[in-house]
Amino acid sequence: MCEVLNIPRSTYYSYKKEASPRENENQQITKRIMQIHLESKGRYGAPKIHFLLRSEGVSISLKRTQRLMKKANYKKEIPPAIK
Repeated sequence: MCEVLNIPRSTYYSYKKEASPRENENQQITKRIMQIHLESKGRYGAPKIHFLLRSEGVSISLKRTQRLMKKANYKKEIPPAIK
C-alpha cells in the first residue's frame, strides 16, 4: 500500500501509532498550563505555574513544566518598568 501511495513505511507506522500515556498526560497538562497562562495574562513564569499545578495535585517537576511551556511557546511577559 505504501508503494502505491509513494510514501515511506515509517510515515505510515508513525501515523498509525497511538499516543503513549505520557504523551496524553503532557497534552492535558499543557492545556492546564495554557489556562493558567491566560488567566494570569502571561505574567506567571514556570516556577509560579509549577507551584499552582502542584497545589492542584498534579505530580510534575519544574523542569517538565519548563519543557512543556517552551514546547507550547508560552513565555512570561515582562511588564515595562515604570520610571
